Amino acid sequence: MSKSCSNLASCAVATLFIVFLLIAALTVYLTVFRPRDPEIFVTNVKVPSFSVANGSVSFTFSQFSAVRNPNRAAFSHYNNIIQLFYYGNRIGYTFVPAGEIQSGRTKRMLATFSVQSFPLAVASNSQIEFQNFGSGLAEDRSGSTVEIESKLEMAGRVRVFGLFTHRIAAKCNCRIAISTSDGSIVAVRC
Repeated sequence: MSKSCSNLASCAVATLFIVFLLIAALTVYLTVFRPRDPEIFVTNVKVPSFSVANGSVSFTFSQFSAVRNPNRAAFSHYNNIIQLFYYGNRIGYTFVPAGEIQSGRTKRMLATFSVQSFPLAVASNSQIEFQNFGSGLAEDRSGSTVEIESKLEMAGRVRVFGLFTHRIAAKCNCRIAISTSDGSIVAVRC
């Protein structure tokens, strides 16, 4: 009888130890290896060429972005696109090539594309209220501006331990004000 009690006690201790190991492994997975969305920062916006003719605008747009992978596994991204909108209408876009960002690394990207001519809206001839725009500029610039919105969308996956695949995505929206007199960037808010 004492032999069966010691066998039962051994099984109970082994079972508790295995349960403890499973709980510890799950806790480590959920805290350390939990997949997180990448962080996108727009570091610079430029308009290298700009022209206004007959109430229409055309320009070349350049956006410098940095994408940081906070995960402990590589982030493989695909189906990435940068789009420009003017009053809700898409005026330009470009695809960002697929790639991979290693664990804890930051990848810098440059996207440059031409925006075909589009008509200016009547509301663009007003002065921007910089306090509402959030540009941080101390002075107001008079004159007309073109307000566009830039949207960078990144989707991809992270494979943890080579077994578990998690799909993650991130977006970054920026409002950009461009002076119609000389094509300079007046304000950017992301």
